[in-house]
Amino acid sequence: MNAVGADESRRVRRARVAVFAGLALILCVVAASPGWAAEPKALVQGEMDRTLRQEIQRAVGVEKARPASRVDARRRAREAGEAAIAVLRSEGYYDYQVEPDVGEGDTPDAVVRVTPGPRSVLAATTLVWDGPPPDPATAQAALKALALPKGAPGRSADVLAAEGRVAALLRARGYADATVHPRQVVVDHADHTLAPTFHFVAHDLVHLDGLRITEKGHTRVTWIRRLAPWKQGDVYDPKKVAELERRLRDAGVFDSVTVALAPPEEADGGLRPVVVSVEDRHAHTLELGGGYSTSEGAGVDAKWIWYNPLGNADTLTFTGRLAQIQQKLDAELDMPDFGRADQILKVGGDVFGDVTAAYDDDGVGFRGIVERHSSLTSYIDYGGTVDVVDTREKTSINPNGVAVGDNLKLVIFAVQGGFVLDRSNDPLNPTRGWRLQAEADPTYVTGDRTLPYLKLQGQVSGYLPLDPSTVIAARLKLGSIVGGDIPDVPADRRFFAGGGGSVRGFNYQGVGPQLADGTPLGGDSLFESSFEVRQHVTGPWGVVGFVDAGSLGPTAAPDFSDVSVGAGVGVRYDLGFAPLRLDIATPVTRRKGDPWAQLYLSIGQSF
Repeated sequence: MNAVGADESRRVRRARVAVFAGLALILCVVAASPGWAAEPKALVQGEMDRTLRQEIQRAVGVEKARPASRVDARRRAREAGEAAIAVLRSEGYYDYQVEPDVGEGDTPDAVVRVTPGPRSVLAATTLVWDGPPPDPATAQAALKALALPKGAPGRSADVLAAEGRVAALLRARGYADATVHPRQVVVDHADHTLAPTFHFVAHDLVHLDGLRITEKGHTRVTWIRRLAPWKQGDVYDPKKVAELERRLRDAGVFDSVTVALAPPEEADGGLRPVVVSVEDRHAHTLELGGGYSTSEGAGVDAKWIWYNPLGNADTLTFTGRLAQIQQKLDAELDMPDFGRADQILKVGGDVFGDVTAAYDDDGVGFRGIVERHSSLTSYIDYGGTVDVVDTREKTSINPNGVAVGDNLKLVIFAVQGGFVLDRSNDPLNPTRGWRLQAEADPTYVTGDRTLPYLKLQGQVSGYLPLDPSTVIAARLKLGSIVGGDIPDVPADRRFFAGGGGSVRGFNYQGVGPQLADGTPLGGDSLFESSFEVRQHVTGPWGVVGFVDAGSLGPTAAPDFSDVSVGAGVGVRYDLGFAPLRLDIATPVTRRKGDPWAQLYLSIGQSF
């Protein structure tokens, strides 16, 4: 391309970016534009510091319209006065004056005049044990947990919080039956002080026994007993009891789960059992899904799940996928808490076939993976896979313009290891937090081709709320194949980019080097990035503006010399469990043969 043509191409690309960025900005600004401002329920008047005024005005609240009459205005003023008193007492102002009033006219403003008076401060705080006290260390810790220093503002919220801290501390230290008696709070209006006295009953220290299980279904009682994170005779710890309940719920096979300490009268030899009740959910579920994009076509999925077939809270899942680029039948058995708590063994196999622009393949695969979870969505995993594959791939174009390639029968062994660290607030529609995942797969290929190599890939994404309705989301993904060059690495094991889950606007596998007939070659390295502005509009509706970029390289090091960029806008409809996603995107760095635009329809955010 000559210099004039190159300059023209760059101008076209910049103009296309500007058009889509401008359209995305307009959508977000329109979506964020406020509607008609609501009317304050009452005007707050009087001399006070700014923070206190804001607190009172927030408690008073707003109405959709002005008062309809003087009677309506007086009602609002009276309710505003009650709200103001609650805030003043909460903040330690006990010598206040609050006067509800209304303005002039038939439909006047509601007004509340507030004179806070001096703020009371804390005097001496007293803790009284109604009955035998706990052990000396716990008694001292309870006194320290009050954390009400003399001279601090006498806020009622702080007094209530102190009482709650002591009650929680007692139970956390094994006094499961600790109770709170009514507190006494003396307000001295002469010297503006607040003197609280707290009353607690510690009762006896509780030691744990085993489990008493009620099971409705066919879950093995021995499996449930192994989940208890304590030994007989341990001091009661509410966190450990809650941990048992979490483990049972996370198994996903129960319709109901209750875990609670038995009442005192059921103690046996000074030990208290923990009562567990579980009820199996319906044995089977059928899930259907689907998606569509102009580059990948339509696809439907069906999933049939059998819960608890072996009685160990296991699940057996059969999955079928029928799409233009992939067909698959898969079966997987998941066994939770395998060998230790929060560890899942997954064994499965599949029969698959892929029809893509880069390659066609079909085969069978077997896998065994262990996931060790630190939370429901964060884990490390390791295991292995074996695939027996018949792959048909193009390698070059002969002088007659005809594509030539290889038909390979391969057996591929891979060791899998990786981790997922999820600190976002929602797996399908995150609005804050971040995610990090990485995977290393040592692989050995044998059959018509012999090759060992190491495949590495990692991705990080972040979500930043600018306000309650606007979220900035970004993603970066890198990949590298070490020890295997193109075309030695089988085509179905290379990196590809382009399409709905990658660089939107381009065809599926449409990013990166191609043969003369447009066949994608894939790469030894991968770079992808995405940037989105997600804006809530109203109700379940939202809009998105986005830019994606990606490139493939012929070596293990990522190549940034030829980056493909796509941009577009989208609409989101919140289904309750996840958003329905409709995106339209165009290639900014369009090459000959690339589409002008692509449409994507799916469930869940793009990342």
